[in-house]
Amino acid sequence: MAYEKELAAAKKAVIIASRFCQKVQKVLLQSDVQSKSDKSPVTVADYGSQALVSYVLEKELPSESFSLVAEEDSGDLRNDSSQEVLQRIRELMNDTLKSDGESKVLSAEDVLTAIDSGKSEGGPLGRHWVLDPIDGTKGFVRGDQYAIALALLDEGKVVLGVLGCPNLPLASIANTDQSSSENQVGCLFYATIGSGTYMQSLDGSSHKKVHVSAIENPAEASFFESFEAAHTTFSLSGSIATKLGVKAPPVRIDSQAKYGALSRGDGAIYLRFPHKGYREKIWDHAAGCIVVTEAGAVVTDAAGKPLDFSKGKFLDLDTGIIVTNQKLMPLLLKAVQDSLREASSPQASPSM
Repeated sequence: MAYEKELAAAKKAVIIASRFCQKVQKVLLQSDVQSKSDKSPVTVADYGSQALVSYVLEKELPSESFSLVAEEDSGDLRNDSSQEVLQRIRELMNDTLKSDGESKVLSAEDVLTAIDSGKSEGGPLGRHWVLDPIDGTKGFVRGDQYAIALALLDEGKVVLGVLGCPNLPLASIANTDQSSSENQVGCLFYATIGSGTYMQSLDGSSHKKVHVSAIENPAEASFFESFEAAHTTFSLSGSIATKLGVKAPPVRIDSQAKYGALSRGDGAIYLRFPHKGYREKIWDHAAGCIVVTEAGAVVTDAAGKPLDFSKGKFLDLDTGIIVTNQKLMPLLLKAVQDSLREASSPQASPSM
């Protein structure tokens, strides 16, 4: 299999980071720190996840020049006021690594250095890892869905993706009649180019190949969209669903867990239409995109063009992102373009 050693390293990094995030979320949910004024638990999780992924990748792939495009840098953590948070990150990281058999104890400077490995700009040349250490921070704080999303770019193309979804059930979220034996949560989705998409539990069991829904009739399809209103225009999604004849209400969940759920057929369509002025980052979609396309989906912008991850940290798109299987895509694309035209027509605007 192509990228075999890179995939093994990426899976290990994401599993360890997922365990770390689970520890932090458990502490978060057991306390009263969910007040919006205290952001330290999600800060600990965000920085710690990035540091762990960076540390594990560099350790597992020592012979390769290392480039990581990621969300965080250590600037804020180097302030005197952040020393307590930094120590919490370091202690939890060391605890997580120790339980994985790591003998080295990381210093505060080791943690900061690992975080700062994520300063690459990416681009069309060479290899670049792309990481969102916690995709869906608001879902993380609520105790809902979030993902650790890691991808590899090779000459501007996504060739590998791993999604750790610690709160996603192994059974389909479309199945409301789950027996207790199917209630296990914690999924890892992974794909390499040309090799399909696989899902396993975060503890390493129940490895299986997954495929997107084969539904051809849009009336039978359900669709995913973002939980956060800032990340999608619900009225536009509603118009598209109406044009397609979709009867089921939208399933709103946080993070790239949507891509994972879609890749195994929990739903058939994913719509994302951020509000005007929002620029998509490559780490918000790179891992999810290859996971769902290798499972048989098509991912495009609203003009029907594939996503281009080769231009640095941002995706320059026509309006939004749409995902579905190959049979439904022509119908979905037409409904999207018709709805966008209607939304932008003068009649659609309220008179002054």
